[in-house]
Amino acid sequence: AEVEPAEEIRRRFISSAMSLGALSPEAHATVAMGMNRMGARSNSGEGGEDGAHYRPLPNGDRADNRIKQVASGRFGVTAEYLVRAEELEIKIVQGAKPGEGGQLPAHKVTDLIARLRHSVPGVSLISPPPHHDIYSIEDLAQLVHDLKTVNPRARVGVKLVAEAGVGTIAAGVAKAYADYVLVAGHNGGTGASPLSSIKHAGSPWELGLAEVQHVLVRNGMRHRIEVRADGGLKTGRDVVVAALLGAESYGFGTAALVAVGCAMARQCHLNSCPVGVATQRPELRAKFTGTPEQVVAYFTFVAEEVRAILAAMGARSIDEIVGRADLLERLDRPETPRSAMLDLSLLLSPAEGGGEPRQRTLARNDRPGFAALDDEILRGGLADAIDRGAPFAAEYAVRNHHLTVGGRIAGRIAARHGDEGLPDGAVRLGFTGTAGQSFGAFAAAGMRLELAGEANDYVGKGLSGGTIAIRPFAGARYAGAGHLK
Repeated sequence: AEVEPAEEIRRRFISSAMSLGALSPEAHATVAMGMNRMGARSNSGEGGEDGAHYRPLPNGDRADNRIKQVASGRFGVTAEYLVRAEELEIKIVQGAKPGEGGQLPAHKVTDLIARLRHSVPGVSLISPPPHHDIYSIEDLAQLVHDLKTVNPRARVGVKLVAEAGVGTIAAGVAKAYADYVLVAGHNGGTGASPLSSIKHAGSPWELGLAEVQHVLVRNGMRHRIEVRADGGLKTGRDVVVAALLGAESYGFGTAALVAVGCAMARQCHLNSCPVGVATQRPELRAKFTGTPEQVVAYFTFVAEEVRAILAAMGARSIDEIVGRADLLERLDRPETPRSAMLDLSLLLSPAEGGGEPRQRTLARNDRPGFAALDDEILRGGLADAIDRGAPFAAEYAVRNHHLTVGGRIAGRIAARHGDEGLPDGAVRLGFTGTAGQSFGAFAAAGMRLELAGEANDYVGKGLSGGTIAIRPFAGARYAGAGHLK
């Protein structure tokens, strides 16, 4: 009775990122509804989300995903998609296929999938291995800032893969003001992962997680950022081991699908899933029988197993064991004598940090002291005009320390009016000067941003229907069109 209840433990669980496209609409929505019923979190995966899911169903269920993913293809990433999220996850890589990017085969791109991804049916959709706006930690920090500007309520995280050196990258993620880092292992892989990659690529999440914990604690950054793990987790024991190695939240992908009927046929990429979980063919989707109750039942059993293990350890909550790697013991197997040659010291020793916290203590890892130009503009009457759908026009000076100008305004428009936005030119903002990075990022329909001067990188990133016009300074001796990159 002294151990925290299963209902609290379940809130730490996440259904891992699996896109609508890799999964059938029915499976995707069922998993989301089950997680929402528990107060847990589901991840949309790459590919956008159906706007119909932003409204509760007649029975009170919600089929939207509290975590929305931003992957390299940026399919479906619009201003409304971002503002409807509680958390936004930047997927750098997937544990089951590190460095490979992603591809949704043409035969899985139906009318619905094409609409959500702003493409056309029957065309393969490829997400490249890199994000083409992220080639350094500074670039990553800019994207984190962009997302927090558009949706200031959302926590922003970064998904990494378990590998040697991932701790250094995780430290960079913390310095980039992300709120969490996810360490993905090789054991996962669903509808968009090649079978060869699932079987032969990647590293165990245990190794990557242990390194991340050690590096963050050693450098005094562990308190700033939450650490998560996924990649083949199935049982309460897996959860407890992940907690001991430093994770505070736990992702389940394949296991969640098995709970709603996945038969592990390994035909995901062929669009021929016999149980309707990972297919877009109507006759196969009709065979899907999963329910949200099955999702809830599975995660409840996992949580109860976690409770039993905590009780046996003499712990009252998961918080008490996070980062307690000293409670792990090596198990040597006589039948595999070579296992005795493995050096598990990293896994079996707690992170050394001179009294530094072993887990997150800050609610958010925000950039200190940053004031957005958009906030000044919104307070100057634009917020009221957006809410009423009234026209607004004004002029402002802009400097290169003003980042993501227009992003928060786009988020306000999307929150009030969706991706349809406002009538063309309803919000006309003129600027003079040198704009910082991401000028006009995610500009929503109805926005017109005019800049007399110049702008830094990422102009119009994620443009969502707005218009951006940039002209040289008055009296400039060069033609603006010749200075585009």
